[in-house]
Amino acid sequence: MIEDIKKDAAARMAKSITALQEEMAKIRTGRANTSLLDHITVDYYGNTVPLSQAATVSVGDARTLTVTPWEKTMVQVIEKAIMNSDLGLNPSTAGTMIRVPLPALTEERRKDMIKVVRHEAEGARVAIRNIRRDANGDLKSLLKDKDITEDDCRRGEDEVQKLTDKYIAEVDKVLAKKEEDLMAI
Repeated sequence: MIEDIKKDAAARMAKSITALQEEMAKIRTGRANTSLLDHITVDYYGNTVPLSQAATVSVGDARTLTVTPWEKTMVQVIEKAIMNSDLGLNPSTAGTMIRVPLPALTEERRKDMIKVVRHEAEGARVAIRNIRRDANGDLKSLLKDKDITEDDCRRGEDEVQKLTDKYIAEVDKVLAKKEEDLMAI
């Protein structure tokens, strides 16, 4: 029973780390990254689909993304979707290819991004602590039902705490790497 609780907590904490990494990928650094456009959706024959399902997104050079729609009629729709996104990008069309230049980040904008990144990391830490709380609550309910002894409960709580410390350290690593990327010019 204790093992099941630990495995569940570990799996949920790992998902929190994965979610944090996905969020960090959306926050742009000075380099072009195709994941920057992952959350943009376009209207494709009456259905709202992710941009990656209507076009090919690739890195042209360090500061340019290229978007090649699969159909010529989608060029204007995709260009408008990129312009209307919260990324502040200004795409330019050359025939059937859309170039998305990424402006260099100013020092002030970098600091704002670091605040956002730290906020995301704190959210991940809170999620991990909530998972720890849930696991400890499960252990306490097993103790209350007399399914495990107090020693087993305490041992289980210690193991859950070790898991929590491990995943919090992982969040800190992801945060440090992203901050380093943001401050690199």
